[in-house]
Amino acid sequence: MDRKTRDVIARIPEDNGHHPAFHRRLGGAGAVFATTDGRWALVSTSLTALVAGAIAWMAIGMMPVNRPMVAPGRASLPYALFMKLIRASEPQGTPNDNSDNGNPSPNPGVEQRTVTLDAGDTLAGMLEDVGISSQDANAVVTAMGRNFDPRQLKAGQSFDLTYSVATIDATGGAPSQGAPKTTVVMVNHKPVVVPVVAGEDDDTGARAENSQAISRLLSLHFSPTIDQDITVTRTTEGGYTANVEKKELQVHRHRAGGIIDSSLYLAAMQAGIPADVVKEMIHMFGYKVDFQRDLHPGDRFEVYYDYAYTPEGQPAKYGSISYAMLTLGGRQIPMYRFQADPSEPPEYFDTKGESAKGMLMKTPVDGARISSGFGSRFHPILGYTRMHKGVDFAVPTGTPVMAAGAGTLKFMGWANGYGNFVLINHGDNYATAYGHLSRFAPGMRVGAKVRQGQVFAYSGMTGMATGPHLHYEIRVGGNQVNPLTVKMAQGRLLIGALLRKFQEKRMEIDNLVANAVLEAKVADVSTDLRQAKAK
Repeated sequence: MDRKTRDVIARIPEDNGHHPAFHRRLGGAGAVFATTDGRWALVSTSLTALVAGAIAWMAIGMMPVNRPMVAPGRASLPYALFMKLIRASEPQGTPNDNSDNGNPSPNPGVEQRTVTLDAGDTLAGMLEDVGISSQDANAVVTAMGRNFDPRQLKAGQSFDLTYSVATIDATGGAPSQGAPKTTVVMVNHKPVVVPVVAGEDDDTGARAENSQAISRLLSLHFSPTIDQDITVTRTTEGGYTANVEKKELQVHRHRAGGIIDSSLYLAAMQAGIPADVVKEMIHMFGYKVDFQRDLHPGDRFEVYYDYAYTPEGQPAKYGSISYAMLTLGGRQIPMYRFQADPSEPPEYFDTKGESAKGMLMKTPVDGARISSGFGSRFHPILGYTRMHKGVDFAVPTGTPVMAAGAGTLKFMGWANGYGNFVLINHGDNYATAYGHLSRFAPGMRVGAKVRQGQVFAYSGMTGMATGPHLHYEIRVGGNQVNPLTVKMAQGRLLIGALLRKFQEKRMEIDNLVANAVLEAKVADVSTDLRQAKAK
């Protein structure tokens, strides 16, 4: 050791526990331990530092690393355990704290939630899935069944539930106060005791013992229809009672119209007419008008219809069309609603008393666009020109196909290039054929009777087809004819007393229409019908 080093060492004082600063620190520590508050403060500070260090260690263990020191894909601490410990360390408020600012619920022990019925599920099963006991769930269904058939419930129906929640131990008693529930989980092959978060499963998927949430349903509310509310409430005796409230609908009459720019459907929708009214209007004129060939830009339409609204002003349901008129190229085609026979549904007649219904409909699908007409054409699959003995309507797969007229199903099944095929016999040597169907409607079979406009199948692209569409044929005496040009027999013609009664009804409707304000709006759209339906 050189001289300079020995001089430096010599100048360092020896404390040996006798340095003044050391004595001051020792005296301060003694003063802290001398009082009870001081000792508790020291213990509390030490525990806080320990917890903070543990949480920091766990947080570091959950952080992704670029150069892992352990095997790839392995974390030093399971994420679920980490989140449990974090939540367990947070201050515990009221169990039913539903507000964002931490204020307790105004009704401690009572919770509310909205649930939705899934496809294939039952009401009782849904209630049990959300924690309601099977006894309460079955009692609710029984009480509801006195006023409403639960089998009428459809998937997607929502229910507002109000229920109470209590936590009990495995023996059925209330949990002891001040004794936090714990469970044991394995971390890196070592047992670790962690607190149990109420209502949450451990890492093995099993719910910890002595922690089970029991829900007692207090009320259930839903609206099966827009004009009906059903509420099931718990009685003081522990049973349930159901109350059905019918909303008094208010019927309003509307007179609306517009200019047709591309299609009747689009023009009517742009004028604010409900879709169900538009479809009914299309059916009214479907026997007399070819919507692909007869309508041109600048044509007009008008309709006078009823619609029911809730007391809040929300549209509830369509009533009926009393009058509608198409003006095509300056030619007016009016239709009036009239019930000639009380035992039969109302029909629509023109000013002369002739029924709007023909023997066969020209278009058996709604919103159809003709993609291929009747006649010689180049076959897109076979690759050569041949006769196309029908009309193709381009519609999406699954579009309902209606019977063009009343008749009997003569054939239903696979027919080579037609794919799924249906042939309907209408009598008087008339028949209609439908090809490339995706499926048949339930209950349809060979020999079954169908009425005009009844849905018996759905469009598709089975067989020799390059895209989804409906192939439609009209056969007279077994020969295919052009559905767009064939002359069909019209429906009934009113005569005598029935005609006079109809004329009186027609004049009454004309007076109502003349005194109503026309809700007109010019339709200016260029999209097709299928795009309008998708909106």
